[in-house]
Amino acid sequence: MIQLNYMEARPLYEQIKESIRKLVITNAFLADEKLPSVNEMAAQLAVNPKAIERAYQELEKEGYAYLPVENKKVRPEYRRSL
Repeated sequence: MIQLNYMEARPLYEQIKESIRKLVITNAFLADEKLPSVNEMAAQLAVNPKAIERAYQELEKEGYAYLPVENKKVRPEYRRSL
């Protein structure tokens, strides 16, 4: 799903954010679908949880996700119609 380039100058959180944004736009994540927890995603990608937290925060700022207390979910309005 998400592939990171550790040699790229762009920070990991930006790579993660951009990858998730693309997954939202292409309907790989469905509206209101719970995103993996910070710790789950960090373990899957073998990165510091802070990178995931920042990516999720940026996605929320950009409107691609909303972050209830414990659940990160995809906003339905960013899904592409098929």
